[in-house]
Amino acid sequence: MRIDSHQHFWKYNPVKDAWITDDMKVLQRNFLPVDLWPLLQLNNVDGCVAVQAEQSENETDFLLQLAGENDWIKGVVGWVNLSAVNLEERLQHFSQYEKLKGFRHIVQAEPANDFLLSADFCKGIAQLSKYNFTYDILVFPRQLKYVPAFVAQFPLQDFVIDHLAKPDFINADFEEWGNAMKAVAAYPNVHCKVSGMVTEANWNTWTIEDFSYCLDVVTEAFGIDRLLFGSDWPVCLLAASYQETCNVVHRYFMQFSMEEQGKLWGKNAVDFYHL
Repeated sequence: MRIDSHQHFWKYNPVKDAWITDDMKVLQRNFLPVDLWPLLQLNNVDGCVAVQAEQSENETDFLLQLAGENDWIKGVVGWVNLSAVNLEERLQHFSQYEKLKGFRHIVQAEPANDFLLSADFCKGIAQLSKYNFTYDILVFPRQLKYVPAFVAQFPLQDFVIDHLAKPDFINADFEEWGNAMKAVAAYPNVHCKVSGMVTEANWNTWTIEDFSYCLDVVTEAFGIDRLLFGSDWPVCLLAASYQETCNVVHRYFMQFSMEEQGKLWGKNAVDFYHL
């Protein structure tokens, strides 16, 4: 089974979706299952994991509704206020939904680089494993150096790094990122999504070779058993079509055995998210 472990849906609203600026006009419209399913079929992808793009419980409910209407949406990574005093009650509520696999917070937008280490947030993360919820780590390289100390506190929690932690492909400035990524990978409960690369490169002039070094780093650090393919559709459309996004990953991993490729393209996502 081939699984896209990372994509988004939204009904575009210029206020709610203010992060979609005017240089991202291609994203200023609705993106719904009817738009994605033909792309999955064309690229031999059997299902997907829908990931939150807005920080509200309404977003979680919206994605769960779509997943309930479409069997091929295999899982949802939603949002809940992990720092809230009533978090336990909210987790109990959400645990009734079989397709809700985990949560994400948009840490990359937090002004404090060490946000992940804040006491209330960590108190919330500590409650996730009791309900078998995963956590997606979305950070920029400047925040990545705090991730080892963060994940070290939770050896029983399943984590996945989104988008290789967004290395700077434009300036090819990888030293600090690479050192931090290797430190994160030392924790066996942390996985990494091979996703979101084209939008961190030059949108108009990127080449597949731009990504080789960073793919070398994460493949060596995490190993093929802890890497998950993700398209980051529709955000990827800023720089590439769905098929082009798949092709970047295919071209790099075609050197691996069919069994190893099967892990990257689906099995690892099925295992990580319990799809």
